[in-house]
Amino acid sequence: MKTTKKFWINGSYLNQSALFLGGVLLIILLIAAYSSHYIVQPEEQAVVKRFGKVIAIRDPGLYFKLPFGIDTVRIVPTARVLKEEFGFRSASSDGRRTLYEKSESQIEESLMLTGDLKVIDVEWVVQYRIVDPNKFLHVAKDPRKTLRDCSEAVMRRIVGNSLGSDVLTEKRVEVANTARKELQQLMDSFDIGLSILTIELQDVTPPDKVKPAFNEVNQAEQERERLINEAEKRRNQVIPRAEGEARQIIAEAEAYAAKRIAQARGETERFNAILAEFQLAPDVMRNRLLLESIEQSLPQNGKLVVLDPSSPSPLPFLNLDKNIQKTATQQNQSPLNQN
Repeated sequence: MKTTKKFWINGSYLNQSALFLGGVLLIILLIAAYSSHYIVQPEEQAVVKRFGKVIAIRDPGLYFKLPFGIDTVRIVPTARVLKEEFGFRSASSDGRRTLYEKSESQIEESLMLTGDLKVIDVEWVVQYRIVDPNKFLHVAKDPRKTLRDCSEAVMRRIVGNSLGSDVLTEKRVEVANTARKELQQLMDSFDIGLSILTIELQDVTPPDKVKPAFNEVNQAEQERERLINEAEKRRNQVIPRAEGEARQIIAEAEAYAAKRIAQARGETERFNAILAEFQLAPDVMRNRLLLESIEQSLPQNGKLVVLDPSSPSPLPFLNLDKNIQKTATQQNQSPLNQN
């Protein structure tokens, strides 16, 4: 009886051990099954390492790996546009608009000194994408901090070499483009697998404590620009008009000079022609010149009256005014003049 009882005790002990081992084995199998597969989402890539060495980079999909930590997987959002904010942080969103917050530490990273020794508050956003997940995970200890430090250094250098009024107004786009190019050059030199997409200046304002004085300076500068523009406008109106009048006077003088020269040459040629004819027939030319002189001078004398003491009334000798008026009337009624 004692031997049988011991057998059952041993049998019970063996059954409990088998159940325990079976449970442990089942748990191990479940853990192995759970840790032997992974899913890569559409915007991600997976870096697979075996005993710390990179063996593959997986695109989106379902994959299997060795369990129990032999293969480890790091998921990296390579197709997603990431961003880093400077000078502010996005706090929350109510569905229609995004709320922002700004702490003392964030103010320190956005306050900058310009080239004309003005302090301005520059808030900007860097949008980037991970193009090489292996380099992003293993080249730099903290690539995100490296990006932030480089971006802040680049922006401070560019703003420090620019005028405050330029950064506040028309050169904001130029500053952002220059910062993006220089930051991309730094990321390429570090070779951490990042591509800088855009840098956007969100808000560029003077510090709150100096805003009233800064606004007054801006108003004075705008007034100065307005007066300069008005003076330029007046200059552009007066100078071309004066130049045109000067060219007109010069052209009239040149035309008058050409006219006088042509008249003088014509008179000279006429005199030479008359002299040649006079030398051929002096008497004829003398009578002709006399008659032409009388013809030109008599109409200018008007009426010519001969007074005779024995005559009861004046005797008109030549009624030149009437002849002149008659000749002018005939000329006006001529068909050539009517046309």
